Amino acid sequence: MFAPQASDRGWSRSTEERSRNVKHVHAGKVRDLYTDGETLLLVASDRVSVYDVSLPTPIPDKGALLTQLSNWWFEFFADIPNHVLSTTDVPAEFAGRAVRVKPLKMVLVECVARGYLVGSGWKEYQRSGSVCGVALPAGLREGDRLPEPIFTPTTKVSDTGHDEPMTFDQVVGQEGRDIAEQLRDRTLDLYARGAAHAAERGVIIADTKVEFGWDGDVLTLGDELLTSDSSRFWPAAEWEPGRPQPSFDKQFVRDWATSTGWDKEPPGPEIPADIVAATREKYVQAFELITGRTW
Repeated sequence: MFAPQASDRGWSRSTEERSRNVKHVHAGKVRDLYTDGETLLLVASDRVSVYDVSLPTPIPDKGALLTQLSNWWFEFFADIPNHVLSTTDVPAEFAGRAVRVKPLKMVLVECVARGYLVGSGWKEYQRSGSVCGVALPAGLREGDRLPEPIFTPTTKVSDTGHDEPMTFDQVVGQEGRDIAEQLRDRTLDLYARGAAHAAERGVIIADTKVEFGWDGDVLTLGDELLTSDSSRFWPAAEWEPGRPQPSFDKQFVRDWATSTGWDKEPPGPEIPADIVAATREKYVQAFELITGRTW
């Protein structure tokens, strides 16, 4: 398995000393948040969430795969302020799947960039010819590459609710024009640069979600970055518009869950062993192709 690189901005207290004061403060669909009184620990579990519901069956190594892919991207985008303080200064029981991060005041917008027409964007386009208020050319097919990437934000709600599409004007109304423009421009820049790198590795990033928060007055990247949970990854050699695409992400689990007839409300269905194994392999493939490292 890939051993994460050390990344530590320096601490005066020992990891052992801080570990005695770790307290659990929040359980998300996939991640758990802890505090030691000074900083936060973001810990990725092996849970998988589809349609905003955490399924009961874990995917082995998923938490570590997501964490280490996200850490790789944070290093790739080192020129952009982010919340990571250390990838190694964490309690031993969380090693490999946790990061120590700065507390941020999160912006209540899920920032989504789309380069291809798929998922909820494809469904909205079929109804209205637009996505989140962005008009698109007529005649596009499922999986088509868009003329240029678009910003399609959603609301950021609790883990028990469902995010809803927002228009850019709604983001302006909530956050103000200057902040809305920063969110849009930074999201599209991250997507463009990340997609260009992935394309060189044979991976299409069809879309991705990023989150920002405030570190004082600095707009800062938080949460995860360009992972198999926050993005759609497709094998470039198999891309064929006009149909659903093979993927290296949790869309595989989404498609399986839908095929069971599940109504997308809790509780979710148990995942069979063969689907678990295939899902893990897709996460490993995405990690290895994008980073060039062996898991």
